[in-house]
Amino acid sequence: MQAHNLGFPRIGAQRELKFALEAYWRGEIDRGQLEDQGRALRAANWKRQQQAGLDLVPVGDFSFYDHVLDHSAMFGVVPERFGWSGGEVDLDLYFHMARGRAPSGEPAAACEMTKWFDTNYHYLVPEVSKGQVFRLSSQKFFDEVREARALDIPFKPVLIGPLTWLWLAKVKGESFDRLELLDDLLAVYAEVLEELGALGAEWVQIDEPILVLDLPTAWKQAFEKAYNRLQAAPVKLLLTTYFGALDDNLGLAASLPTAGLHVDLARAPEQLDAVLDRLPAYKILSLGLIDGRNIWRADLDALLTTLDRTVERIGSERVWIGPSCSLLHVPVDLESETELDGELKSWLAFATQKLDEIGVLRRALTDGRAAVAEALDAARRAGKTRRQSPRTRRPEVRARLEQIDGSLLERNRPYPERRPLQRARLDLPSLFPTTTIGSFPQTAEIRGVRRAWREGNLDEHGYVARMHEEIAHVVRKQEEYGLDMLVHGEPERNDMVEYFGELLDGFAFTRFGWVQSYGSRCVKPPIIYGDVQRPAPMTVDWIRYAQSLTERPMKGMLTGPVTILNWSFVRDDQPRAETCAQIALALRDEVLDLEAAGIRAIQIDEAALREGLPLRRSQWQEYLDWAVRAFRLTASGVRDETQIHTHMCYSEFNDIIESIAEMDADVITIETSRSQMELLDAFVNFEYPNEIGPGVYDIHSPNIPTVEEIVALMRLAAERIPPERLWVNPDCGLKTRSWEEVDPALHNMVEAARRLREEFAARASA
Repeated sequence: MQAHNLGFPRIGAQRELKFALEAYWRGEIDRGQLEDQGRALRAANWKRQQQAGLDLVPVGDFSFYDHVLDHSAMFGVVPERFGWSGGEVDLDLYFHMARGRAPSGEPAAACEMTKWFDTNYHYLVPEVSKGQVFRLSSQKFFDEVREARALDIPFKPVLIGPLTWLWLAKVKGESFDRLELLDDLLAVYAEVLEELGALGAEWVQIDEPILVLDLPTAWKQAFEKAYNRLQAAPVKLLLTTYFGALDDNLGLAASLPTAGLHVDLARAPEQLDAVLDRLPAYKILSLGLIDGRNIWRADLDALLTTLDRTVERIGSERVWIGPSCSLLHVPVDLESETELDGELKSWLAFATQKLDEIGVLRRALTDGRAAVAEALDAARRAGKTRRQSPRTRRPEVRARLEQIDGSLLERNRPYPERRPLQRARLDLPSLFPTTTIGSFPQTAEIRGVRRAWREGNLDEHGYVARMHEEIAHVVRKQEEYGLDMLVHGEPERNDMVEYFGELLDGFAFTRFGWVQSYGSRCVKPPIIYGDVQRPAPMTVDWIRYAQSLTERPMKGMLTGPVTILNWSFVRDDQPRAETCAQIALALRDEVLDLEAAGIRAIQIDEAALREGLPLRRSQWQEYLDWAVRAFRLTASGVRDETQIHTHMCYSEFNDIIESIAEMDADVITIETSRSQMELLDAFVNFEYPNEIGPGVYDIHSPNIPTVEEIVALMRLAAERIPPERLWVNPDCGLKTRSWEEVDPALHNMVEAARRLREEFAARASA
């Protein structure tokens, strides 16, 4: 029996990678120093896994920005706008693709970014064109294998499978079937596998998570073609699936000519019997027993029962034990959390502890339960205290849930009747009103003030005074730009989910529980361990102060219930829908308090609505029903003249546009700039009834948009959406940008809106 891992967090226990990347981008360290930091992190991660007793340690899961982009670079898939003429795709070109810059120094649109399946991790979308040429263009992967071998690490190289990489790619230019590229792509994969065999690899983990999706017939047939070709490689392939059940793809996955199959038993434990029935006798079966997506300690007794049943069916020599998926999605090490409540801490397991759980399971099977009796007893005690703890259940919260009825889910009037009331109250331009998404630059000084306050080095009065200074500064800047609807800038907020979680009952927070979102961007998800309620207003004083500084409308800014849920580590002892409804009721109280304080517009961000969609279409409607219900429960208590906004991050909207409309937000802002407004294609065949703000420039890139670029994008938007229902705004919050970038960008955005008003007013009168 073998114990292995599928992937480990890259960022470092203290976010060493984040700080090294940002120092490199600022020019404070050189490329050699950045690469040294990468080598040190890889070595530390490998040794940590080796010391946990793993028989095989993943290599190739480390990335300086994104593992999908790593593969694009390795295959020589570089969009023309980056000026690559062949040869090695070096680190700087790699960062240009991620962040948006041509080698000449001129701005170039960054590669589109979207969510990795239904996680909160973002990947860089590969761009392919008809006749795409693939060639091995990076040695990074092989260099890391050599590093691991030199350190005597029992390595297992990790690759994204060819069908999954191609599925994730987007066609640019002339339309064609991506599967036309498969033969040429497989030639490069064969070359990669040959080289790995030459470097001494016995097993290669080849990830094909699209096997848990609803696949077209042509793609299923392509799997057979691809793996029949790759079976000649001088390595054993572990076909790795995760994030769900194989279901109708089980027969296909089991029959492919690979030496092993990995299945996710954390997300889909019900599939085990079917897998055992279909697995050929020559294959090993890797059981994804430890949850790689959540942070709760495992029920080791239950997992051992599953292992016993599996071993009885196929024998221990054919069984491997691992996590359900890469541990990229959980924090590094629970032991760093010295200030976390002891009882709660006993319920948790981060990446390092999950390695230990894998080791305990393997030892229990190979050496007997007595060999790990202490670890098993500790897991039992933690499970018992969690089940019995009164802190997880609040009778008043559950009583309130029982009182929800349809009257709480509806606005008084439909949108067409609300619109004139809101326009009159808000005094907005009739065409192309301007706003931003919420946050403004969070400078080192602001973060320092928050840190001093949290550490007790600045009293409450001093902290509030300093935050008020920053809010006043942001309000003045927005008035200078000429924005029509303002925001307070969120200087008091660390993270759009963490901030609210810290003010709600039922949430806990860590100091070092960082998880990579993309590149150097890390988030620290809250832990929802108990019933949720709001003990006091969370934003009202800040927003009310900001509104007192201006005559222009000031948006209240809240994170929506579905996003708080999807961007947290959620309790697993009750349905997610129930937890979401609890959050919605708490936020509803905040919405009503904002309105009572005189706030005329309230934005309830649902950035993560789309990513929570189940991977199988048959399960979509159930999720969408309770997600939309939670949003409406949050928003629907306000008067008709109060304008409700929402914002959604990088998402494909075509398949859920009707549900988005059912949310009945007066204004929705979405991220469309990286796709050149392609996301608005969702609105061509569906007449979206309310107002839309398509993001006109990419805030994740340091590039400054020109007036002409913004005007051109909005003209495209106006081809799909009536211009009188369009807003002009950036595609996301501005907290990660500097004032030197924000000032010219927003000046240009407001000027573009002015020109658009003149242009479209002239059209209307012509």
